Amino acid sequence: MKKYDIIVIGSGGGTKLVTPPSKLGYKVAIIEKDRLGGTCLNRGCIPSKMLIYPAEILASLKDSNRFQLEVQQDFKVRFRELTERISATVDADSDSIEPAYEKNPNIDFYHAEARFVDKKTVQVGTELLTADRIFIAAGARPRIPHIPGLEGTPYMTSREALRRTELPDSLIVIGGGYIALELGFAYSAFGSKTTFLVRNRMLSNEDQDIVDSFEKSFSKSQDVRLRTQILNVNYQDGKFHVSALQEGKEFSLTASALLVATGIRPNSDWLDLEKAGIQTDAHGYIKVNEYLETSATGVYALGDIIGRYFFRHSVNFEGEFLFQSLYVDQKKIPIVYPPVPHAVFTHPQVGSVGKTEKELLQEGVDYISAINPYSSSATGMARLSKDGIVKILVERKSRKILGAHILGDEASNLIHLFILLMTMNGSLDDLLKMIYVHPALPEIARNAARKAREILGI
Repeated sequence: MKKYDIIVIGSGGGTKLVTPPSKLGYKVAIIEKDRLGGTCLNRGCIPSKMLIYPAEILASLKDSNRFQLEVQQDFKVRFRELTERISATVDADSDSIEPAYEKNPNIDFYHAEARFVDKKTVQVGTELLTADRIFIAAGARPRIPHIPGLEGTPYMTSREALRRTELPDSLIVIGGGYIALELGFAYSAFGSKTTFLVRNRMLSNEDQDIVDSFEKSFSKSQDVRLRTQILNVNYQDGKFHVSALQEGKEFSLTASALLVATGIRPNSDWLDLEKAGIQTDAHGYIKVNEYLETSATGVYALGDIIGRYFFRHSVNFEGEFLFQSLYVDQKKIPIVYPPVPHAVFTHPQVGSVGKTEKELLQEGVDYISAINPYSSSATGMARLSKDGIVKILVERKSRKILGAHILGDEASNLIHLFILLMTMNGSLDDLLKMIYVHPALPEIARNAARKAREILGI
């Protein structure tokens, strides 16, 4: 039995509890069964954005005629070179982590699978490890739906789609969430004839006005089939044949590749949590309290595996909170999340923070909603923005911003104006005190604030 101060299971967001405490003298064991760096670095946000950025350039070029630009349209994508560059970049970043651990006398790295033996004991290969505190940051993986005929076929999940070196001439995407849309958009921009099969609505967890506007805009350049039920999949002679039902009518599609992106499931089932007395909910997510403690004393969990938020920026926040509270302040304090934002890197982009209008209605909050189109601004006119919008939700009495939702160019950047405002507990008045660069995208946010002021009669 090897004794440590800290055991960390998972090297994504879990890294926030490896090197920082080791520098304070704590002995740390980090356990990772896959590549170091976790989902984000190896098969998630970083390689996907490296793939999507050139796709955005192509999407803009394809739509350049509206700017009186005659751009040659028979472009060539060196897809193999592109994806090999992306893989080489993230692999080099991942490979750089282990040498750094080896140089640190307070860190031991175990490249293996971890399973609990009892409440404070973890088995790694043939070794048994224990620690004063154990942190579970083992993440999640793609959830594969039960579709007749799918199992055993060479379909792609996000992992395979980011490592593929051959661009398929045609692609079917099953799913309507951000992973399906981002990767499907990229493949489509590069030249794959892409069809999206969506069970209900696209980005269904977004504010309703964003959903409506996104579907309208995205469907102009993409083949989207909403409210679709997949009946079966057949793979024959190198082709996928998918049968589906839409509004009572059956149809079939054939494509060279199939991407399945219908959600995720936690990796909790790999850890033998029951042997440690660690409880999970009905979906397998680890239950934690306000201190991120599990039902086992001295065992904490964070990130995707607890099912609160599914972003690298949110697990980073949780990891930094645990390090600060447990090892710097050494005080037991509850975690308090600031507004947690997110973005969807499609064309157009989506950025969001705070409550949706549906949530405010369910909670009975007295609020007002203001929407300003991109086109109602100087920079929107310059960009010929047709579908972009900024929507803000404001509490009537305090004039606090309760939520902000953006669809359009650089939404992932523009949303930060509201993230900062809400984090600092700012109000509509604060938005209107500022001098804005003219003409620039943030003026669209200011114009939404002006509309809110008019509605409030102030």
